[in-house]
Amino acid sequence: MSQEEAAQAEAVTLYRAYWQELERLYADEGADTGGLKEFAVGEALVSAEKDIKDMHGANQVITGKVLLGDPAVTKSEINGKIPKVFLSTCLDVSKWKVTTADTGKPLSLPSTRLTKYIVEATVEKWSEGWRVIRDRPQGKAC
Repeated sequence: MSQEEAAQAEAVTLYRAYWQELERLYADEGADTGGLKEFAVGEALVSAEKDIKDMHGANQVITGKVLLGDPAVTKSEINGKIPKVFLSTCLDVSKWKVTTADTGKPLSLPSTRLTKYIVEATVEKWSEGWRVIRDRPQGKAC
């Protein structure tokens, strides 16, 4: 395996772990999001923390599984000052259920919402390891 292939594999592994952590945090109203820093920084971290806080502040949790398609490496820049890997994947949130935290009752959601959509992410290698810096839904079904 080349150095570039190894970097890409590490970035994909970290991205999968990032989504497992998000799944856990959305489901636990009392969760401390501090551990998210092991997976994300910058824009991705701020956005995820805000979304989780907003949901929990509205007495909502999300339970169920997030299904992450095989992230495809669209580009990698591993020889720069900060190695980067760019990913694209299909995120399937159709098994996620939004409920009120205190009663567990499901909330009704628009039938037109996308439940399987393309996400593009940027993962960088920092001194602490690989971190997601951007994770942006593209508004396109997959």
